[in-house]
Amino acid sequence: MSDNILTISEVFNAAAVLKDVARKTAIIPAPNLSNDCELFLKTENLQLTGSFKLRGAYYKIACLSPEEKSRGVIACSAGNHAQGVALGATHNGIKALICLPAGAPISKVEATRGYGADICLVPGVYDDAYAKAVELRDKAGYTFVHPFDDPKVIAGQGTIGIEIIDQLRDVQDVVIPIGGGGLAAGVAFAIKTLRPDVKVYGVQAAGAPSMERSIKTGSPCHLDSVATIADGIAVKQPGELTYQLCKEYLDDIVTVNDDETAAAILALMERQKLVAEGAGAVAVAAVMFNKLPVKGRKVVAIVSGGNIDVNTLSRVITRGLVKSGRKYNFTIELVDKPGQLSGALSVIADQGGNVISVTHERVSVTNEITGCSIRIELETRDQKHVDQIRQALLDRGFNVTN
Repeated sequence: MSDNILTISEVFNAAAVLKDVARKTAIIPAPNLSNDCELFLKTENLQLTGSFKLRGAYYKIACLSPEEKSRGVIACSAGNHAQGVALGATHNGIKALICLPAGAPISKVEATRGYGADICLVPGVYDDAYAKAVELRDKAGYTFVHPFDDPKVIAGQGTIGIEIIDQLRDVQDVVIPIGGGGLAAGVAFAIKTLRPDVKVYGVQAAGAPSMERSIKTGSPCHLDSVATIADGIAVKQPGELTYQLCKEYLDDIVTVNDDETAAAILALMERQKLVAEGAGAVAVAAVMFNKLPVKGRKVVAIVSGGNIDVNTLSRVITRGLVKSGRKYNFTIELVDKPGQLSGALSVIADQGGNVISVTHERVSVTNEITGCSIRIELETRDQKHVDQIRQALLDRGFNVTN
Protein backbone atom coordinates (compact mmCIF):
# COMPACT_ATOMS: atom_id res chain seq x y z
CA MET A 1 0.00 0.00 0.00
CA SER A 2 2.86 2.38 0.83
CA ASP A 3 4.01 2.25 -2.80
CA ASN A 4 0.87 4.17 -3.70
CA ILE A 5 1.48 6.76 -0.99
CA LEU A 6 5.05 7.74 -1.71
CA THR A 7 7.95 7.06 -4.07
CA ILE A 8 11.64 7.69 -3.55
CA SER A 9 11.70 9.76 -6.74
CA GLU A 10 9.16 12.11 -5.10
CA VAL A 11 11.51 12.56 -2.15
CA PHE A 12 14.45 13.33 -4.46
CA ASN A 13 12.26 15.79 -6.35
CA ALA A 14 11.41 17.48 -3.07
CA ALA A 15 15.13 17.74 -2.29
CA ALA A 16 15.69 19.50 -5.63
CA VAL A 17 12.84 21.96 -4.99
CA LEU A 18 14.09 22.69 -1.48
CA LYS A 19 17.75 23.02 -2.44
CA ASP A 20 17.76 26.82 -2.30
CA VAL A 21 15.10 27.11 0.42
CA ALA A 22 15.86 24.69 3.25
CA ARG A 23 19.26 24.39 4.87
CA LYS A 24 21.12 21.09 4.67
CA THR A 25 21.48 21.03 8.44
CA ALA A 26 24.65 19.69 10.01
CA ILE A 27 25.08 16.34 11.69
CA ILE A 28 27.27 16.89 14.74
CA PRO A 29 28.81 14.41 17.20
CA ALA A 30 27.37 14.42 20.74
CA PRO A 31 29.79 12.26 22.77
CA ASN A 32 28.73 13.80 26.09
CA LEU A 33 25.08 12.77 25.82
CA SER A 34 25.51 8.99 25.88
CA ASN A 35 28.21 6.62 27.09
CA ASP A 36 26.57 3.62 25.43
CA CYS A 37 26.57 4.58 21.75
CA GLU A 38 28.26 6.88 19.25
CA LEU A 39 25.59 9.56 19.10
CA PHE A 40 25.19 12.23 16.41
CA LEU A 41 22.57 14.98 16.16
CA LYS A 42 20.77 16.06 12.99
CA THR A 43 20.28 19.72 13.87
CA GLU A 44 16.92 20.63 12.33
CA ASN A 45 16.49 23.09 15.20
CA LEU A 46 18.93 25.23 13.21
CA GLN A 47 16.74 25.06 10.12
CA LEU A 48 15.26 28.26 8.73
CA THR A 49 12.09 28.88 10.84
CA GLY A 50 13.71 26.78 13.58
CA SER A 51 12.14 23.46 12.58
CA PHE A 52 12.08 20.71 9.95
CA LYS A 53 8.47 21.64 9.13
CA LEU A 54 9.60 24.14 6.52
CA ARG A 55 10.57 21.26 4.23
CA GLY A 56 7.17 19.62 3.89
CA ALA A 57 5.13 22.81 3.98
CA TYR A 58 7.19 24.55 1.31
CA TYR A 59 7.26 21.54 -1.00
CA LYS A 60 3.49 21.09 -0.73
CA ILE A 61 2.85 24.75 -1.58
CA ALA A 62 5.34 24.62 -4.46
CA CYS A 63 3.34 21.73 -5.95
CA LEU A 64 -0.05 23.49 -5.84
CA SER A 65 -1.76 24.35 -9.10
CA PRO A 66 -2.30 28.01 -10.04
CA GLU A 67 -5.99 27.62 -9.23
CA GLU A 68 -5.22 26.19 -5.75
CA LYS A 69 -2.75 29.00 -5.08
CA SER A 70 -5.28 31.63 -6.12
CA ARG A 71 -7.65 30.53 -3.33
CA GLY A 72 -5.00 31.04 -0.64
CA VAL A 73 -3.91 28.38 1.83
CA ILE A 74 -5.07 27.44 5.30
CA ALA A 75 -3.26 25.26 7.82
CA CYS A 76 -3.47 24.12 11.42
CA SER A 77 -0.44 23.76 13.63
CA ALA A 78 1.03 23.79 17.12
CA GLY A 79 3.43 26.39 15.72
CA ASN A 80 6.22 24.94 13.58
CA HIS A 81 4.16 23.88 10.56
CA ALA A 82 2.50 27.28 10.80
CA GLN A 83 5.82 29.03 10.28
CA GLY A 84 6.72 26.78 7.34
CA VAL A 85 3.38 27.44 5.64
CA ALA A 86 3.60 31.17 6.33
CA LEU A 87 7.07 31.42 4.82
CA GLY A 88 6.19 29.20 1.85
CA ALA A 89 3.04 31.18 1.13
CA THR A 90 4.83 34.52 1.37
CA HIS A 91 7.59 33.33 -0.99
CA ASN A 92 4.93 32.29 -3.49
CA GLY A 93 2.81 35.42 -3.10
CA ILE A 94 -0.10 33.50 -1.59
CA LYS A 95 -2.46 34.54 1.23
CA ALA A 96 -2.17 32.24 4.29
CA LEU A 97 -4.46 31.76 7.31
CA ILE A 98 -3.13 29.62 10.16
CA CYS A 99 -5.23 28.10 12.94
CA LEU A 100 -3.17 27.58 16.09
CA PRO A 101 -4.11 26.17 19.51
CA ALA A 102 -4.69 29.06 21.91
CA GLY A 103 -2.02 27.60 24.18
CA ALA A 104 0.70 27.63 21.52
CA PRO A 105 3.90 29.35 22.70
CA ILE A 106 3.80 33.10 22.11
CA SER A 107 7.13 32.90 20.30
CA LYS A 108 5.64 30.55 17.70
CA VAL A 109 2.51 32.65 17.26
CA GLU A 110 4.46 35.87 16.74
CA ALA A 111 7.00 34.20 14.45
CA THR A 112 4.16 32.90 12.26
CA ARG A 113 2.65 36.36 12.10
CA GLY A 114 6.07 37.75 11.28
CA TYR A 115 6.35 35.49 8.22
CA GLY A 116 3.23 37.14 6.80
CA ALA A 117 0.32 34.86 7.75
CA ASP A 118 -3.01 35.76 9.35
CA ILE A 119 -3.63 34.02 12.68
CA CYS A 120 -6.72 32.33 14.13
CA LEU A 121 -6.26 31.17 17.75
CA VAL A 122 -8.47 28.20 18.68
CA PRO A 123 -9.22 27.03 22.26
CA GLY A 124 -7.83 23.55 22.91
CA VAL A 125 -5.00 21.54 21.35
CA TYR A 126 -3.83 20.74 17.82
CA ASP A 127 -6.89 18.62 16.98
CA ASP A 128 -9.23 21.49 17.85
CA ALA A 129 -7.22 23.80 15.59
CA TYR A 130 -7.49 21.18 12.84
CA ALA A 131 -11.28 21.06 13.13
CA LYS A 132 -11.48 24.85 12.89
CA ALA A 133 -9.17 24.92 9.85
CA VAL A 134 -11.35 22.36 8.06
CA GLU A 135 -14.45 24.41 8.90
CA LEU A 136 -12.90 27.58 7.48
CA ARG A 137 -11.58 25.71 4.43
CA ASP A 138 -15.07 24.51 3.58
CA LYS A 139 -16.60 27.91 4.27
CA ALA A 140 -14.14 30.16 2.41
CA GLY A 141 -12.60 27.79 -0.17
CA TYR A 142 -9.01 27.87 1.04
CA THR A 143 -6.54 25.19 -0.11
CA PHE A 144 -5.69 23.08 2.94
CA VAL A 145 -2.03 22.30 3.73
CA HIS A 146 -2.06 19.38 6.16
CA PRO A 147 0.78 19.34 8.70
CA PHE A 148 1.56 15.65 8.24
CA ASP A 149 -1.01 13.47 6.48
CA ASP A 150 -0.18 14.45 2.90
CA PRO A 151 2.17 12.69 0.42
CA LYS A 152 3.85 15.95 -0.63
CA VAL A 153 4.41 17.03 2.97
CA ILE A 154 5.77 13.58 3.87
CA ALA A 155 8.09 13.68 0.85
CA GLY A 156 9.42 17.06 1.97
CA GLN A 157 10.20 15.71 5.44
CA GLY A 158 11.77 12.65 3.84
CA THR A 159 14.57 14.81 2.45
CA ILE A 160 16.10 14.66 5.92
CA GLY A 161 16.54 10.91 5.44
CA ILE A 162 18.42 11.45 2.17
CA GLU A 163 20.69 13.95 3.89
CA ILE A 164 21.44 11.62 6.81
CA ILE A 165 22.49 8.81 4.45
CA ASP A 166 24.66 11.23 2.49
CA GLN A 167 26.24 12.90 5.53
CA LEU A 168 26.92 9.81 7.66
CA ARG A 169 27.44 6.86 5.36
CA ASP A 170 28.01 4.30 8.14
CA VAL A 171 25.00 5.27 10.26
CA GLN A 172 23.37 2.24 11.93
CA ASP A 173 20.35 3.70 13.76
CA VAL A 174 18.15 6.77 13.30
CA VAL A 175 15.85 8.08 16.05
CA ILE A 176 12.93 10.35 15.11
CA PRO A 177 10.31 12.33 17.10
CA ILE A 178 6.69 11.48 16.29
CA GLY A 179 3.56 13.59 16.66
CA GLY A 180 1.23 13.10 13.72
CA GLY A 181 3.94 11.08 12.01
CA GLY A 182 4.92 13.10 8.94
CA LEU A 183 8.60 13.38 9.87
CA ALA A 184 8.91 9.75 10.95
CA ALA A 185 7.02 8.47 7.91
CA GLY A 186 9.10 10.45 5.41
CA VAL A 187 12.49 9.82 7.00
CA ALA A 188 11.84 6.14 7.70
CA PHE A 189 10.62 5.60 4.13
CA ALA A 190 13.66 7.31 2.62
CA ILE A 191 16.19 5.56 4.81
CA LYS A 192 14.67 2.09 4.53
CA THR A 193 14.41 2.48 0.75
CA LEU A 194 18.03 3.56 0.38
CA ARG A 195 19.56 1.64 3.29
CA PRO A 196 17.27 -1.15 4.51
CA ASP A 197 19.95 -2.31 6.97
CA VAL A 198 19.60 0.85 9.07
CA LYS A 199 17.31 0.59 12.10
CA VAL A 200 14.78 3.43 12.40
CA TYR A 201 13.02 4.20 15.69
CA GLY A 202 10.22 6.60 16.58
CA VAL A 203 9.80 8.42 19.89
CA GLN A 204 6.62 9.91 21.32
CA ALA A 205 5.80 11.81 24.49
CA ALA A 206 4.32 9.48 27.11
CA GLY A 207 1.48 11.99 27.50
CA ALA A 208 0.60 11.84 23.79
CA PRO A 209 1.34 8.30 22.52
CA SER A 210 -1.17 8.25 19.65
CA MET A 211 1.06 6.58 17.03
CA GLU A 212 2.54 4.08 19.47
CA ARG A 213 -0.91 3.03 20.64
CA SER A 214 -2.26 2.94 17.08
CA ILE A 215 0.45 0.56 15.90
CA LYS A 216 -0.02 -1.66 18.95
CA THR A 217 -3.78 -1.88 18.38
CA GLY A 218 -3.54 -2.25 14.61
CA SER A 219 -5.38 0.88 13.46
CA PRO A 220 -5.21 4.66 13.96
CA CYS A 221 -6.72 5.45 17.33
CA HIS A 222 -7.92 8.70 18.91
CA LEU A 223 -6.74 9.72 22.38
CA ASP A 224 -9.28 11.47 24.60
CA SER A 225 -6.65 13.93 25.81
CA VAL A 226 -2.93 14.69 25.57
CA ALA A 227 -0.67 16.38 28.10
CA THR A 228 3.04 17.01 27.53
CA ILE A 229 5.64 19.78 27.52
CA ALA A 230 6.42 18.63 23.98
CA ASP A 231 3.61 20.73 22.48
CA GLY A 232 4.84 20.18 18.92
CA ILE A 233 3.96 16.47 19.10
CA ALA A 234 0.83 16.71 21.27
CA VAL A 235 -1.41 15.06 18.66
CA LYS A 236 -4.48 13.03 19.64
CA GLN A 237 -4.65 10.97 16.43
CA PRO A 238 -2.02 10.14 13.78
CA GLY A 239 -2.73 10.43 10.08
CA GLU A 240 -3.97 7.57 7.92
CA LEU A 241 -1.02 7.83 5.52
CA THR A 242 1.57 8.38 8.24
CA TYR A 243 0.19 5.45 10.21
CA GLN A 244 0.61 3.12 7.23
CA LEU A 245 4.17 4.27 6.55
CA CYS A 246 5.25 4.19 10.18
CA LYS A 247 3.78 0.74 10.65
CA GLU A 248 5.71 -0.55 7.65
CA TYR A 249 9.04 1.23 7.99
CA LEU A 250 9.67 1.88 11.69
CA ASP A 251 11.45 -0.82 13.66
CA ASP A 252 9.88 0.28 16.96
CA ILE A 253 8.27 3.19 18.81
CA VAL A 254 9.07 4.13 22.42
CA THR A 255 7.91 6.89 24.74
CA VAL A 256 9.65 9.32 27.09
CA ASN A 257 8.09 11.25 29.96
CA ASP A 258 8.27 14.99 30.53
CA ASP A 259 11.05 14.76 33.11
CA GLU A 260 13.21 12.82 30.66
CA THR A 261 12.44 15.33 27.93
CA ALA A 262 13.31 18.23 30.24
CA ALA A 263 16.61 16.57 31.14
CA ALA A 264 17.41 16.17 27.43
CA ILE A 265 16.65 19.85 26.74
CA LEU A 266 19.00 20.82 29.58
CA ALA A 267 21.73 18.44 28.40
CA LEU A 268 21.52 19.78 24.84
CA MET A 269 21.92 23.33 26.13
CA GLU A 270 24.77 22.64 28.52
CA ARG A 271 26.77 20.07 26.61
CA GLN A 272 26.00 20.83 22.95
CA LYS A 273 25.09 24.54 23.13
CA LEU A 274 21.83 23.79 21.29
CA VAL A 275 18.35 25.05 22.14
CA ALA A 276 15.66 22.43 21.54
CA GLU A 277 11.93 22.52 22.18
CA GLY A 278 10.25 19.58 23.88
CA ALA A 279 9.31 17.85 20.63
CA GLY A 280 12.82 18.42 19.35
CA ALA A 281 14.43 16.75 22.36
CA VAL A 282 12.45 13.50 22.69
CA ALA A 283 14.71 11.50 20.35
CA VAL A 284 17.75 12.53 22.40
CA ALA A 285 15.88 11.68 25.61
CA ALA A 286 15.17 8.18 24.33
CA VAL A 287 18.89 7.60 23.78
CA MET A 288 19.97 9.24 27.05
CA PHE A 289 17.57 7.16 29.13
CA ASN A 290 18.29 3.85 27.40
CA LYS A 291 14.88 3.34 25.81
CA LEU A 292 16.40 1.80 22.65
CA PRO A 293 18.77 -1.10 21.82
CA VAL A 294 21.55 1.13 20.45
CA LYS A 295 24.49 0.18 22.66
CA GLY A 296 27.77 0.23 20.75
CA ARG A 297 26.15 1.52 17.56
CA LYS A 298 26.42 4.69 15.46
CA VAL A 299 23.18 6.62 16.05
CA VAL A 300 21.63 9.79 14.63
CA ALA A 301 18.95 11.49 16.72
CA ILE A 302 16.94 14.16 14.93
CA VAL A 303 16.62 17.39 16.95
CA SER A 304 13.52 18.41 15.07
CA GLY A 305 12.93 21.94 16.36
CA GLY A 306 14.15 24.71 18.64
CA ASN A 307 11.15 27.02 18.91
CA ILE A 308 10.65 27.02 22.67
CA ASP A 309 9.10 29.93 24.54
CA VAL A 310 11.56 31.49 27.00
CA ASN A 311 9.12 31.22 29.90
CA THR A 312 8.57 27.57 29.14
CA LEU A 313 12.31 27.11 28.81
CA SER A 314 12.84 28.47 32.32
CA ARG A 315 10.39 25.94 33.77
CA VAL A 316 11.84 23.13 31.69
CA ILE A 317 15.37 23.92 32.87
CA THR A 318 14.19 23.66 36.48
CA ARG A 319 12.57 20.28 35.75
CA GLY A 320 15.70 19.14 33.97
CA LEU A 321 17.89 20.14 36.92
CA VAL A 322 15.68 18.16 39.31
CA LYS A 323 15.57 15.11 37.01
CA SER A 324 19.35 15.02 36.63
CA GLY A 325 19.97 15.51 40.36
CA ARG A 326 21.35 19.02 39.88
CA LYS A 327 18.76 20.59 42.16
CA TYR A 328 17.04 19.02 45.16
CA ASN A 329 14.79 20.01 48.08
CA PHE A 330 15.38 18.37 51.47
CA THR A 331 12.81 18.61 54.27
CA ILE A 332 14.29 17.98 57.72
CA GLU A 333 12.42 17.69 61.05
CA LEU A 334 14.32 19.41 63.87
CA VAL A 335 14.04 20.08 67.57
CA ASP A 336 13.37 23.83 67.84
CA LYS A 337 16.45 24.92 69.75
CA PRO A 338 19.59 26.92 68.95
CA GLY A 339 22.22 25.29 66.73
CA GLN A 340 20.00 22.76 64.95
CA LEU A 341 19.79 24.61 61.64
CA SER A 342 23.48 25.49 61.59
CA GLY A 343 24.31 21.85 62.33
CA ALA A 344 22.33 20.64 59.30
CA LEU A 345 23.82 23.32 57.08
CA SER A 346 27.36 22.42 58.16
CA VAL A 347 26.75 18.79 57.12
CA ILE A 348 25.55 19.95 53.72
CA ALA A 349 28.55 22.28 53.35
CA ASP A 350 30.96 19.47 54.27
CA GLN A 351 29.44 17.36 51.49
CA GLY A 352 29.82 20.13 48.89
CA GLY A 353 26.14 21.06 48.53
CA ASN A 354 25.29 24.68 47.68
CA VAL A 355 22.29 26.08 49.57
CA ILE A 356 19.96 28.23 47.44
CA SER A 357 17.22 28.87 49.98
CA VAL A 358 16.01 27.83 53.45
CA THR A 359 12.38 27.88 54.61
CA HIS A 360 11.79 27.52 58.36
CA GLU A 361 8.37 26.45 59.71
CA ARG A 362 7.53 26.19 63.40
CA VAL A 363 3.77 25.57 63.26
CA SER A 364 2.72 22.39 61.48
CA VAL A 365 0.33 19.59 62.38
CA THR A 366 3.05 17.11 61.45
CA ASN A 367 5.63 18.57 63.84
CA GLU A 368 6.09 17.82 67.52
CA ILE A 369 5.10 20.71 69.80
CA THR A 370 8.79 21.37 70.46
CA GLY A 371 9.77 20.72 66.86
CA CYS A 372 10.02 22.53 63.55
CA SER A 373 10.78 21.71 59.96
CA ILE A 374 13.14 23.26 57.46
CA ARG A 375 13.03 23.00 53.71
CA ILE A 376 16.43 23.40 52.10
CA GLU A 377 16.82 23.94 48.36
CA LEU A 378 20.23 22.81 47.11
CA GLU A 379 22.36 22.83 44.00
CA THR A 380 24.00 19.42 43.66
CA ARG A 381 26.19 17.58 41.15
CA ASP A 382 24.00 14.57 40.37
CA GLN A 383 21.71 12.00 42.00
CA LYS A 384 24.68 10.25 43.60
CA HIS A 385 25.60 13.53 45.30
CA VAL A 386 22.01 13.95 46.55
CA ASP A 387 22.12 10.45 48.06
CA GLN A 388 25.50 11.21 49.65
CA ILE A 389 24.16 14.36 51.36
CA ARG A 390 21.03 12.54 52.54
CA GLN A 391 23.10 9.75 54.08
CA ALA A 392 25.43 12.22 55.79
CA LEU A 393 22.42 13.97 57.37
CA LEU A 394 20.99 10.66 58.53
CA ASP A 395 24.34 9.60 59.96
CA ARG A 396 24.40 12.81 62.04
CA GLY A 397 20.97 11.99 63.46
CA PHE A 398 18.81 14.34 61.41
CA ASN A 399 15.29 13.22 60.47
CA VAL A 400 15.13 13.69 56.67
CA THR A 401 11.54 13.30 55.54
CA ASN A 402 12.11 13.70 51.78
